[in-house]
Amino acid sequence: MIHVSEIFTTAPITYNSQLQQKVYEVLAALQIPFERVDTGEAITMEDCIQIDKKLDMKTVKTLFLCNRQQTDFYLFITIADKPFKTKDFSSALGIARVSFATEELLLQKLGVKIGAATVFGVLADTENEVRVVFDKAVLSEEWYGCSDGTTTGYMKLKTANVIEDVLNYARHKPTIIEI
Repeated sequence: MIHVSEIFTTAPITYNSQLQQKVYEVLAALQIPFERVDTGEAITMEDCIQIDKKLDMKTVKTLFLCNRQQTDFYLFITIADKPFKTKDFSSALGIARVSFATEELLLQKLGVKIGAATVFGVLADTENEVRVVFDKAVLSEEWYGCSDGTTTGYMKLKTANVIEDVLNYARHKPTIIEI
């Protein structure tokens, strides 16, 4: 059982990473409201159950994938309880089979460590090397729950703000698939 703090509507006083700082700077610049909690280290979807209860939302599952040559990268966002099958993902996009990217690539391309993959990682992808792919099921949720770029900070904001504002700001056009 991990610790989950009270709910905050302001940025943290100190930041644990450059990406985390960038997340809150962008949310402020875009005037996007959010709720957030500080937590013990949360790595798995099971760790997120208490976070979800506190923020009254569902944390998305965010996976960083790549092709065999490690030249094509995908940030796939789906609902937490949906099983992931690379075959279904690849088929939906019409691409060769993918696998999970290495920890080194995750840090290099998105500025996060394992367990902290987040849609906000595209803020670190200034070369637009990562293709953002959403499971259509995520778009039916009013609230979007995710990491703030760390394994100890989680937030809730409107899904529409993520799709329309954050991704537009980061110059990443999302691909929507149904699997």
